[in-house]
Amino acid sequence: MVFEPPQRLVRALGETAPDGDTWLADLPELARQAVAVRELTVERVQVPGGRSSLVVLVRTADGTPAVLKLAPPRARPESERAALAHWGGRGAVQLLDSGPGEGVLLLERLHPDVSVRSLPEARALLEAAGTLRRLWVEPPAGHSFETVAGRTGRQAEAMRAGAAGDPEVAPLVAAALGAREDLLAAPPEERLLHGTFRQSKVLAGDRMPWLAVGPDPVVGEAAFDLARLVRDRVEDLIASPSGAAVTRRRVKRLAESLEVDQERLRGWTLFRAVESGVRARRVGRPKDAELLLEFATWL
Repeated sequence: MVFEPPQRLVRALGETAPDGDTWLADLPELARQAVAVRELTVERVQVPGGRSSLVVLVRTADGTPAVLKLAPPRARPESERAALAHWGGRGAVQLLDSGPGEGVLLLERLHPDVSVRSLPEARALLEAAGTLRRLWVEPPAGHSFETVAGRTGRQAEAMRAGAAGDPEVAPLVAAALGAREDLLAAPPEERLLHGTFRQSKVLAGDRMPWLAVGPDPVVGEAAFDLARLVRDRVEDLIASPSGAAVTRRRVKRLAESLEVDQERLRGWTLFRAVESGVRARRVGRPKDAELLLEFATWL
């Protein structure tokens, strides 16, 4: 079988590929080798798939449905492996292979075309929040996961560079960076976080109704993880005349339901929205940037 990467993956990785990176060009052969070594039977490549990895629906040698995932080093697949192993299937997809695989993960098969996002909005938020709560556990002793302070520090530098000479976004960037400094000054208890949680990252399963996939794990406070969920379906929020009010109610409701400080959730939501907006602007996605930055003004 020819493992042709979906165009969505090609576009997304092309935005961030360092000079000389050959992972996409090497991907078909990497996939072929991963299938052969594990004696897998390929069903199909998942399309449109993700933005940072190739997802292949397979069956193991004994006929068990599974998912083969291949990701480049910059997507931190071994960090994902470590987090999935620590969760052990509690709230997240189960890891089926135990050893390092150089960017290759064999995972429990969920229902890839059925996410929480397919539910009505109120129910989707409830189910997503319940899944997220199960993931917030104490990190393993001696872990090597990135911290919220470290990750947002890198992002803050890119935000400053993106705002330089751009008066349109400079005030929002300044507000977001100020919020980050205040939040990091007195952080609450640290937990292992999903890192990139949103409704589309929660898929229907057989073992449990809903399970999280695709973590980019990080260690820090819970409000950081919940902040990405606040802006889910941002295009619908922006299109609604009551979008700002709905957003503020969503912050309040999510904070109360997951016992997170409301102001800390608002602050991290602001930072993450502005960071995403500035990044979208930088890589040439002006429509996404406009939506995210407008959303940030409501916070």
